[in-house]
Amino acid sequence: MTGLSRVGNVRKLLVVLYTALILGANPAAADVSALRDGDMKKLILHEAPVAVPEAALLDAEDGEHALADHKGKWVVLNFWATWCAPCRREMPSLERLQAAMPELAVVPVATGRNAVEGIRRFFEEAGVKTLPILRDPQSQLAHAMGVMGLPVTVILNPEGQEVARLIGDAEWDSDSAKAVLGALMAGQ
Repeated sequence: MTGLSRVGNVRKLLVVLYTALILGANPAAADVSALRDGDMKKLILHEAPVAVPEAALLDAEDGEHALADHKGKWVVLNFWATWCAPCRREMPSLERLQAAMPELAVVPVATGRNAVEGIRRFFEEAGVKTLPILRDPQSQLAHAMGVMGLPVTVILNPEGQEVARLIGDAEWDSDSAKAVLGALMAGQ
């Protein structure tokens, strides 16, 4: 074995040990990590909850809403847009997730310039009937939360803090997604 390959093996061992220590220090994260399969492998679990900025969200009638309206519940906060093809594929799974897990709040937020009629048409074409129409027309919340592309889904704990983030689309009603969310909720 050459010195270079020995260094590589030591690095690999250190990475494995570090990961084991981190997960051992946070058993809930270890449990959730073990459940990630398929699209959920893209889910980034935070070591500590991250504060979420407040921003006014508008409904279809320009009524104001806040994320604080959902305090006390786990929230699946999804940033999307009518022009986003992956969002079109993902949105029906978010509605099915809400039906399968009514104890959490699925909160889709159309960010940027999305006309209400365009959102309604998008929902109709995607077969979405029960999710709320909420808008972030100036992308204030999206920008404040570091959303750079779409879709992005953020998991909020009952205190309204970000505990996980998935960049890109996912099947949110998959067995893995429901298991991950269930484990997060159980580990409160």
